[in-house]
Amino acid sequence: MEYKNIVATLYLKDGKAVKALDDYTVIGDVYELCQMYNDSGIDKIIIFDMSTDDDEHEENVHTIENINRNIEIKVCAGGNINRIDDVRKLLYAGCIQVIFNASKPTALELANEASNKFGKDRVLLSVNNVDFIFKNQQKIEDTFHELLVMDMEIIDAIDNLTSTPYVVYLPEFDYKQIKNILSRNTVRGISGKFINNPATDIMKLKSNLSNDGIKMDNFEPKLKWADLKLNSDGMVPVIVQDYRTDEVLMLAYMNEEAFNNTISSGRMTYFSRSRQELWIKGLTSGHFQYVKSLTADCDFDTILAKVSQVGAACHTGSKSCFFNEIVKKEYVDKNPLKVLESVYNDIVDRKEKPREGSYTNALFDKGIDEILKKLGEECTEIVIACKNPDSTKIKFEISDFMYHCMVLMVEKGVTWEEIALELSQR
Repeated sequence: MEYKNIVATLYLKDGKAVKALDDYTVIGDVYELCQMYNDSGIDKIIIFDMSTDDDEHEENVHTIENINRNIEIKVCAGGNINRIDDVRKLLYAGCIQVIFNASKPTALELANEASNKFGKDRVLLSVNNVDFIFKNQQKIEDTFHELLVMDMEIIDAIDNLTSTPYVVYLPEFDYKQIKNILSRNTVRGISGKFINNPATDIMKLKSNLSNDGIKMDNFEPKLKWADLKLNSDGMVPVIVQDYRTDEVLMLAYMNEEAFNNTISSGRMTYFSRSRQELWIKGLTSGHFQYVKSLTADCDFDTILAKVSQVGAACHTGSKSCFFNEIVKKEYVDKNPLKVLESVYNDIVDRKEKPREGSYTNALFDKGIDEILKKLGEECTEIVIACKNPDSTKIKFEISDFMYHCMVLMVEKGVTWEEIALELSQR
């Protein structure tokens, strides 16, 4: 059985998040909002592009692309889809699925083309009346992976007409109603204004639903507190890392209550030894730590937590608590990721602070055509090296190519983080 989804809805106007389809009040920074959804336990975000012309549409697609570069949860998008190229743009922007509006006369024809071209699993349909489903039952079954039902009053009729799973939009929070709807076999998830509200405790909602037998994607620990070895204070030390960079952020301690609260809430909770009280990181500062993973060491006496850190981890305002250098020995860092980042940063430095006689600066001075020429030459050198019986030169030619590729990246404003995020979505 698949997990049931809790789905946030985002309305995008002029690249900004607005309140509703008929209310263009800006509700906050769109990227911060999506990061909050990403960290809070939301399973999917549906974005409606409310653009009215091609220029605004392009702006919204660019915003959607940036959203996908900065969060890990699934994003679906719809609105202003008039041609197959609009579908392609949203998929290339990182969306897992594209939503067609059943009220548009050309929706079915265009959706069928998209389904055949990109796959049925990439195509969703938004509906708000039963007649459309009744008249197009087979086409819907053949074309769409999932439906978004905007009127919960019609779900009984829909269940009798199609086996296509659907997400249903609920007008208000009613736990009994939510539980009953999610208990239906054909219901894949719920959405609604209350889910969009940052004040809604999504992890608590999912925990309650799990306890009531609804299969939700929340934390199900493989180890219990009793499996851990406690120190003399009855606690376990926790080493905290940034989940994206692996940077060590801080060290803190958990007792049993903090451990259980961390798992149930999805937010790092500790026990303060100085204050002798439970401590939810960020509760007063806003610098929450959202759990990505918890791992015990070989002796079961230490926990490694990988988190999404909001703001600074340290009370001093520093990103990490570890910044007071004691000793440092110079060494060559051979970590592939760090080496690539280091060379990239050196190239950025050359561009911003030119040095006389610098080969890198000579490339920047000659412009994009010279950079592309050199990149092409280095690519050819790789091919020649690969055809040579002596394969030792391959690493040198690939290194030259990578260097010139990074020069191009800096010239065009592309970062390694963007490349990594793009590759992670392939």
